[in-house]
Amino acid sequence: MPEEGDRPVVLVTGGSRGIGRSAAIAFAREGFDVAVGYSRSAPEAEGVAKEVAAAGARAGAFRADVSDDDAVRQMVGRVVGEFGRLDVLVANAGTTIDTPPSDLSGLDLGAWDRVFAVNVRGLFSVVRACVPHLRNSPVASIVTTCSVAGLRPGPQPFPYAASKAAVANLTRTLAGALAPEIRVNGVAPGWLVGEWMEHQLGEHYDRLMERRAKMTPLKRVATADDVAETMLTLALSNRFVTGQILVVDGGFSAVT
Repeated sequence: MPEEGDRPVVLVTGGSRGIGRSAAIAFAREGFDVAVGYSRSAPEAEGVAKEVAAAGARAGAFRADVSDDDAVRQMVGRVVGEFGRLDVLVANAGTTIDTPPSDLSGLDLGAWDRVFAVNVRGLFSVVRACVPHLRNSPVASIVTTCSVAGLRPGPQPFPYAASKAAVANLTRTLAGALAPEIRVNGVAPGWLVGEWMEHQLGEHYDRLMERRAKMTPLKRVATADDVAETMLTLALSNRFVTGQILVVDGGFSAVT
């Protein structure tokens, strides 16, 4: 285990729950100190920081709404001030709305703008703030959270799907702009066990998740830990891979 100060550091935005929580813990177990970024869920973020510490890492929770560029710059400054370095960014913060794609007239454009402000502009703001610090790392890497909804049509709200398509393009564009010093890749999860899909599917959650598992070659739906494992691999192991979006859905989108 590296000595304190020699350990690499990862910033995980949207780190208070779901994929972000799993990523924070996974990186901690691999020898990283972890900055848990969050917007509103302070108790949850502090809880994740405690889990990270229990895994033997230094940890801290750092608040910023990623749609606020000044707040993002301040957060990144606090992270680097606290840990002294930054090696990996997991750009995971994201949001959606409940309006189904069948309800065009009911979609509020203010809500559309909010989704894009967080999912797309927020991603760019975090990356831009982190790049000067990542350039100092010999293993610099950025992993973004896309979605299969951004790669193929599906029953997701329009602004969410469109924003994730933008994330996919932005990930690839950033990979070219930041090479060779910083690798940039993304993950595109399919349906995930947990609160995100519970919220999306409501009372139909159990039935639809069971049906999706039967239709998936690997015979289950993804978990947040599956996605975190992929993020960790992209950051640490695939040293000649950049500009890629790796689908994590057990093969569902490959066969349907």
